Amino acid sequence: MARSVYLTSVGSGGGKSTIALGLAELLSRQVERIGVFRPLVSDAGTDPILALLHDRYRIDLPEADLTGTTYAEAAALVADGRREELISRIVERYRAVERRCPAVIVVGSDFADGGDGAGPRELAFNARLATEFGSVVVPVVDGFGQQPEAITAAARGAYHDLADLGATVLAVIANRVTGTMTLPELPVPAYAIPEVPSVSAPTVAEVAAALDATLLAGDDAALGRDVLDYVVGAAHVPILLDHLTEGALVITPGDRADLLVAASTAHVAGQVSLAGVVLTLGEQPDPRVMRLVERLSTGFAVLSVTSDSYDTVEASSRIEGRPGPANPRKVEAALGAFEGHVDTVDLARRLRVSRSDRVTPLMFEYDLIDRARADRRRLVLPEGTDERILRATEILLRRGVAELTLLGRPDDVARRTRELGIDLTGAEVVDPAGSAWRDEFATRYAQLRAHRGVTVELAHDIVAQPNYFGTMMVATGHADGMVSGATHTTAATIRPAFEIIRTVPGVSVASSVFFMLLADRVLVYGDCAVNPDPDAAQLADIAISSADTAARFGIEPRVAMLSYSTGDSGAGADVEKVAAATRLVRERRPDLLVEGPIQYDAAIDPQVAATKLPQSTVAGRATVFIFPDLNTGNNTYKAVQRSAGAVAVGPVMQGLRRPVNDLSRGAKVADIVNTVAITAIQAAGSPEEGS
Repeated sequence: MARSVYLTSVGSGGGKSTIALGLAELLSRQVERIGVFRPLVSDAGTDPILALLHDRYRIDLPEADLTGTTYAEAAALVADGRREELISRIVERYRAVERRCPAVIVVGSDFADGGDGAGPRELAFNARLATEFGSVVVPVVDGFGQQPEAITAAARGAYHDLADLGATVLAVIANRVTGTMTLPELPVPAYAIPEVPSVSAPTVAEVAAALDATLLAGDDAALGRDVLDYVVGAAHVPILLDHLTEGALVITPGDRADLLVAASTAHVAGQVSLAGVVLTLGEQPDPRVMRLVERLSTGFAVLSVTSDSYDTVEASSRIEGRPGPANPRKVEAALGAFEGHVDTVDLARRLRVSRSDRVTPLMFEYDLIDRARADRRRLVLPEGTDERILRATEILLRRGVAELTLLGRPDDVARRTRELGIDLTGAEVVDPAGSAWRDEFATRYAQLRAHRGVTVELAHDIVAQPNYFGTMMVATGHADGMVSGATHTTAATIRPAFEIIRTVPGVSVASSVFFMLLADRVLVYGDCAVNPDPDAAQLADIAISSADTAARFGIEPRVAMLSYSTGDSGAGADVEKVAAATRLVRERRPDLLVEGPIQYDAAIDPQVAATKLPQSTVAGRATVFIFPDLNTGNNTYKAVQRSAGAVAVGPVMQGLRRPVNDLSRGAKVADIVNTVAITAIQAAGSPEEGS
């Protein structure tokens, strides 16, 4: 059973960042912490791949501890005939990482690095290290600009060369191939990942840094746009308009105000979505022109450089982007490319890393994406013009998490997309006011609410509201679930669900849980958002629903029914309610491990539990915490969130026939991505237990 996987290039380049990310993502779902190691690094600056993996996977070792030695030091040792000393030094440093991490990604030496060529960069060196580490090897073939025949030959040669050197090959991957192709049959899987421009394209910020440009207009979001092409503006406006392309950076002399205005107008009008404009020769446009451009609200950057257009284009064309901590959109695009063209289930099985018994926050978050991708569902997002929703949608589409429908006027969504410089290819946009479903939904809603005096005419106006329209999509099967709340209140999000979707038979109340992602574990808190003061029967329903939710997301349910006293040490109406609820849970679900009444410290701390409830199978080991009322639950989850630095994912609704989930109005993009993935997983459950 290998504890590490070793990536090595076949020749220079290859885009190992994408492959390293994909493999790290696989391993992070199986073990509580992963490590990363680079046998050789450059003498100058931070290693980009190392920095990326260190940041994304929250590796708590210093980056300096994750390397073997530098190319210069390696070259000196080899030149002195001390090659075995070099190997021993690198292996010793690797073992120090391996001892602290259940699984390690090793990113081998780069053939293009090492300066004067004296460093050990050949395939045999990487194969030797992989053998010493006990790693399985994934050779990466660079397919960029190569013909299929050449890629096929390189892939076949990589496998046989490494096998002849005694390495254990896990899979062969050709990266950045043109179009689609099938690699040759080998004794191990072989995958081809196509070139994804949004991964290898530089950002405007990277171009600006390389050109030492001055920013005349634009913000951080504008600098984050991908540069997919370069267009030189030197002719008249009609000629420029004919040559504009998607994602192009327009390079034009600074005195050509007509071309600056034309490019900005074409972008705002939706003719093309540009990355930005670079003004050359150090010429500054007239302030009146810049004021006009700013009022057009293009959302892209305007840069100024001192070089001429020819030198600017030449310098820009040499810049290549790569995924990194500063480029999260590229990271998601790279992961989407890997997961879309590699059989991750089979590869994970072949890695055969022992899965951790404990669910850590990182494992929980990344497992959400994996499970949602495995059974893709159609989800509706009513807040279709909110920036956070749109940015989350781009990530979700790139990762293949779900099919998505955005609600809003198509022109408004398209305008916001251009302003933000994001790609929503694959998303459906529906305008509730003009949808052909509106009449059907109005009739259906009027029937459901006839006892409240709702007429078809009134229903026609109600279902045009985004949350009602989205809920009706879920109820009628046009969507499998809904996520809202980024700009709407909790009541506005869940009220339509209570009216239209309703609860699962046998469940008296819909409720909610928060997944509390602590530093070393994931806990489930319920109900902290919906029911103010549940009675004993309702509290039992909440406990059972919460236990089932925990189990559905890989957390073994051990249920603590919380109170201000433990066991029979206290008395009072509140304690009796919890005791009665605990009895109901045991009667209805004898398979569940449940304890109550119990205080929080006795539920979570083994030492306290040993004193207060030594015979309990839950005390000190609880994973599901049921609060007696909303006041207690809401305050506790916020106290833990703020004081312990926990990440609170939720509220996640449960007990509804189909899943509808609410976002905090302060939700970040990552929160939205997680909630959509959770909703997709809920939707993939049994129809009657759609939450």
